[in-house]
Parts: sequence; C-alpha cells; structure tokens
Amino acid sequence: MDIKTQQALFDFMAQFLTEDKKEKFDRIINERTRHLTVVLEDIYQSHNISAVLRTCDCYGIQDVHVIENQNKYNLCKEVELGSSKWLNLKRYNNNPHNTLDAFNQLREQGYRIVATSPHKNDQVLDELKVDEKIALVFGNELSGLSRIAMDHADEFVKIPLYGFTESFNISVSAAIFITKLIDKIRKSEVSWELSEPEKLEVLLSWTRNVLRNPVVVEKEFFKKNC
Repeated sequence: MDIKTQQALFDFMAQFLTEDKKEKFDRIINERTRHLTVVLEDIYQSHNISAVLRTCDCYGIQDVHVIENQNKYNLCKEVELGSSKWLNLKRYNNNPHNTLDAFNQLREQGYRIVATSPHKNDQVLDELKVDEKIALVFGNELSGLSRIAMDHADEFVKIPLYGFTESFNISVSAAIFITKLIDKIRKSEVSWELSEPEKLEVLLSWTRNVLRNPVVVEKEFFKKNC
C-alpha cells in the first residue's frame, strides 16, 4: 500500500475514533522512537516480559523484539495493562536458535547490538553513546544472555552496583536502562523521532487496535475507493 493510500485509509478510519482518542494519538505519536529498541531473549516469566512492555510504552519505545528459543512469549494482562497493543512486537521463533536471526535483522535496520550483562567488564550505563541506533538486549531470569548472544553482541553495558547482590530482576534492570537511555537520547542532538511514514504506519496500527470492527471499516474504505 503506497503512502497516499495509507493516508487516505487512516483519514477514513479516524472518523470512527472519539475526539479524545484522536487527541491522544496526535500527541503521543510525536513522542515515539525507534532510535532505541528492546530485545528480550528467552524470558520465561510472563509478569517480567509484561512489565518490560509496559515500561517501553511509557517511555515511547515503539518496537520490542522477542526471541523465543526455548520459552514461549506469554503476557500477564494484570501487569501489562494493555500496553502491548500500542507496540510493534517482532517475534523470532522459527529456528532452533533465533538469536542470530534477530541480530542480523536488527543490524540490517542500522542497530548496534548492545548486550546487558553484569559479568562483562566493558562500560557502565552512563558511558554508553547514543549517537547511533541501539538494540538493547536482555537475557532470561535464570541464566542471562545466551553464549551466542554474548559472542555476537557489538558492545556490553552494565548498571554499576554497590551491594552484595550482583544483578537486578530483569524488569527492574530494563526500567533503569530505558529510563537513563531515553533521557540521554532526548537531550542529545540525534533525530530520535519517527519519520512521517513511520508515524502513519503506527497510527494505522493503533487505529485498527481500538476500533470495534476494523476489518469491516477497512473493507468499506476499499469498496468506496476501488
């Protein structure tokens, strides 16, 4: 579908949105970013992945990538509170080991792969540069990132810790990383906002997710415009 048709479709579908929803869409779309994306490798507790999705939505991160090597993606609705419907979720679950597939696709999109690990003596969070697009990778609750993820990451970053415990719960860790990096990105001179075509794509997705019968509405549009 070309941009002109997408715009016309959105304008048609937006007629069925409430004024309050339109105002929210117009305001929030300008706060979304793909400069930072989050990658979750083999998370097995639904409340953890749900909490991370909720944090991503709250901070305007549009895309989340979920790698399912052994553990399947599941949500806890009481934790995510509908945040998943505002995000673009990409799942990697077609191969015996999907981590490299995810990394390769992210690199094709211009991301550098930054692994979060308390075991790598590389750089602390405040030192991480944000001039290029970042794919921030988190491992599972028990063993952390896989060896493949560690071997193929471009950089490593950690939160400095001063106590006896060597790591945070993944949802807490993700919240700390995202809070710091989003603030740093927004204060930088990088163009972190979505492009106009990206905004339109996301707005269409949001609209489809809130309309009661989006398929019927879309069919009506094409019936009138074909």
